[in-house]
Amino acid sequence: MPFFFFFQATSGAAPAANDPVSLLDILLQGGWVMVPLLLLSGAALYLFVERLMAVRRAEGDPEAATGRIRRDVRAGRIEEALQFCREEDTPITRILRQGLERLGRPISEIQDAVQAAGKHEAFALEKRTDLLASIASVAPLLGFFGTVMGMIEAFRQVQTLQSNADPSVLAGGIWEALVTTATGLAVGIFALLAYNYLLGRIKRLINDMERSATAFIDLLQEPVAPGGNAAPAEATSRDTPSSPPREHEPARTR
Repeated sequence: MPFFFFFQATSGAAPAANDPVSLLDILLQGGWVMVPLLLLSGAALYLFVERLMAVRRAEGDPEAATGRIRRDVRAGRIEEALQFCREEDTPITRILRQGLERLGRPISEIQDAVQAAGKHEAFALEKRTDLLASIASVAPLLGFFGTVMGMIEAFRQVQTLQSNADPSVLAGGIWEALVTTATGLAVGIFALLAYNYLLGRIKRLINDMERSATAFIDLLQEPVAPGGNAAPAEATSRDTPSSPPREHEPARTR
């Protein structure tokens, strides 16, 4: 239906000067360039809502999740920590689960698995955000292109009329051509603001993921006493009980 009204409006004449013009009428006078601009605006809105919902699902309480896993690991409750990661199912818990599933292996292997999981989660969060940046760049250029095409058409009409040219004809062609510029700028501004907003939230989430992964690796490198609690690697001399002093035997008499 919008395309039907679009072609109907572009095929007819421009509204008279004294007729009230609505915003919809102005948009419909923009020409064929308005079709891709409207498609870009719909795509930008969809991408923003979809990525925003994905980021909100990924967010949680990183401090609480990391603290819970730290307590379980120190107490030796590895299965409970794994179950907690499966139930939470956030990027942070998915990263830490890769490390928990490899406990007992060399620390370098665990660290590599955690880093690989972190890169995968960061890529998933940033997915399709580059499309918003592209829309923010392309939409204004497309609007300028529509304006140039409209100006060419307006001056062509003036040339056709020659001496009988009415200045209102040129003015009408110019304002109709500028509609695409305004629309392209509006779409580009929205896409740019949406991109920067999402990028800020994603960066904060990635920073939380890196902090949690670093804290988890540091936890695994803590020396652990046989009882399961962290303890110094070597006991100090003051903690070692000293043997009681020997009593001197009485001298034997001959």
